[in-house]
Amino acid sequence: MKPRVYDKDRRYALLVVDMLNDFVYGKIKAERAGPMVPIVGSLIGSAHDAGIPVLYPNDSHTKKDFELYRWGEHAMRGSKGAAVIKELRPRKRDVQIPKTTYSSFFSTKLEKELKRTYDGRGANTLIMAGLHTDCCVRHTTADGFFRGYETIIAEDAVNSFTELQYRVGLQYLKFWYLVDVLPSKKIARLF
Repeated sequence: MKPRVYDKDRRYALLVVDMLNDFVYGKIKAERAGPMVPIVGSLIGSAHDAGIPVLYPNDSHTKKDFELYRWGEHAMRGSKGAAVIKELRPRKRDVQIPKTTYSSFFSTKLEKELKRTYDGRGANTLIMAGLHTDCCVRHTTADGFFRGYETIIAEDAVNSFTELQYRVGLQYLKFWYLVDVLPSKKIARLF
């Protein structure tokens, strides 16, 4: 399938998912996350320069969250592990969205915040960066698809624990949700 041609009616929003201390450096560290940090930072910078909204949907857990049964305690609300890594720290105008499970839409204010962008016209195309291609990026993309959002995955600004998980995640997203998978430099040119 060929990538779509994006028209002038595109209203982009960059979602930077779970680039947290516990995921990049801590309790459930993804070794493959480190090399992508400067790429994610460059994409964030391009979005800021173009006036594209940047949102940070991030794990923010309490002891009662069901997901802890799978992963143990991580990104506990208010802890250093739940903070965005210093290299990608949000600016004042960026929006942080606490989440308690894999999808950034499930029981969060993400959709409300997306609808507020562009003077209330709302974003219609999500740019995905962050962790993990086969988990939180995947489930956020699915919920965005069910809500009518187009999605572009920044292939060099997402990753997973393993190469296989990364590749399978991308293939799944392309097949089921019709996403485009593009290098972050090409995405920045769309802005």
